[in-house]
Amino acid sequence: MNHPNIKVPPPGPKAKELVERDHNVISSSYGRWYPLVVERAEDCIIWDVDGNSYIDFNSGLVVMNVGHNHPRIVKAVKEQVEKLIHYSNTDFYYREAIELAEELTKITPGNFPKKVFFGNSGAEAVEAAIKAIKWHTRRPRIIGYIGAFHGRTMGALSITASKPIYRDHFFPMMPGVTHVPFPYCYRCPFKMEYPSCGLYCVDFIEEQVLNKYIPPDEVGAFFFEPIQGEGGYVVPPPKYFQKLKKLADKYDIKIVSDEVQAGMGRAGKWFAIEHWSVEPDVISSAKGIASGFPLGAMISRAELQEWDKGAHASTFGGNPVSARVALEVIRIIREEKLLDNATKVGEHIMKRLNEFKDDYAVVGDVRGKGLMIGMELVKNKETKEPAKEIAHDVMIDSWKNGVAVITAGISTIRIAPPLTITSELADKALDIIENSIKKVMKEREVK
Repeated sequence: MNHPNIKVPPPGPKAKELVERDHNVISSSYGRWYPLVVERAEDCIIWDVDGNSYIDFNSGLVVMNVGHNHPRIVKAVKEQVEKLIHYSNTDFYYREAIELAEELTKITPGNFPKKVFFGNSGAEAVEAAIKAIKWHTRRPRIIGYIGAFHGRTMGALSITASKPIYRDHFFPMMPGVTHVPFPYCYRCPFKMEYPSCGLYCVDFIEEQVLNKYIPPDEVGAFFFEPIQGEGGYVVPPPKYFQKLKKLADKYDIKIVSDEVQAGMGRAGKWFAIEHWSVEPDVISSAKGIASGFPLGAMISRAELQEWDKGAHASTFGGNPVSARVALEVIRIIREEKLLDNATKVGEHIMKRLNEFKDDYAVVGDVRGKGLMIGMELVKNKETKEPAKEIAHDVMIDSWKNGVAVITAGISTIRIAPPLTITSELADKALDIIENSIKKVMKEREVK
């Protein structure tokens, strides 16, 4: 528990030198948050090249759900690479992909036959979902959500709608995508309040979209994140997805739950949509599925993946090393009871953040499920004006004092540590974030 430990004010000299080299040879499209140059990691702690240690509230961008370098993961990798590294699951067969697919069909919601398509990333899992929906339904349109992030490849990007920069200069994209407002209760686009609103945001889709200009029989699916990630860690209210499912069923529209960030235990259940007791037709998964190894999976009703040979494929998808790691991830989450830990520690963090909300004028909203938690900062609690600069300064000061944390949306601090974190270590990180809030408020003369 001697962490964090800041030996050299970051970025240190070694980090600065590597950042300069990076700028010379790596694409400038990568959006680095701050000059953290990671050298090694263990469980919930990361070290930079200058020897500083940090509490990881990012999980390597919500990937390292079972912690960094879990001994069972390292052992599984060593065993697998000595046996088989690659032989294209697209063209032949191997045990690891089959066993992983069997496990994924068990842990995903829905008591019906399922099949799995393997790719290499979240965007590829979304692309596979798009193609499966289009191929099976023969319907050309998709309804997505404002604030959504589904990836940056052209199909996924067409449904992404969280920041203009992602779409700038890439028009035209895949046609047939219509975006509707997400149930962001803290900033309701309809200026209503839950529950008196009656979930009008669902009624709006039928009244103003399906009944006015989008023929329902041309819509193949609703694509959504059960908890918006990049959009600001936005959690829909109770019953939202149940009502959306009724609307979808009315018009025979499929529902696709993008669980790339919210799944694999992140929200305290295997998949976040389970909090709303809804069974999606399709789930996309990646990030936390394989503890840092490239893997994406599209899990769906079996009939949605009964398509012609060659209709979709991926040379590296379901790579045996990644698949073997993913199997171990599932076993670790199950055997170490990490869903329970995510719920318990998440509730503890939420309690403390709500105390921040009571104590500090800049903390406007706190929301989350499990260890997917957002703290939205504002300039004024009455107007709810986003405090983008304050959120940035809190992020940077927290990092410089030993907590690797980033933002989401316009001004939300996103908290997503490994599911293995203890309440004690979380408290250390929260103490640092709280001190950063105090410091930034004083510097900016916020009362």
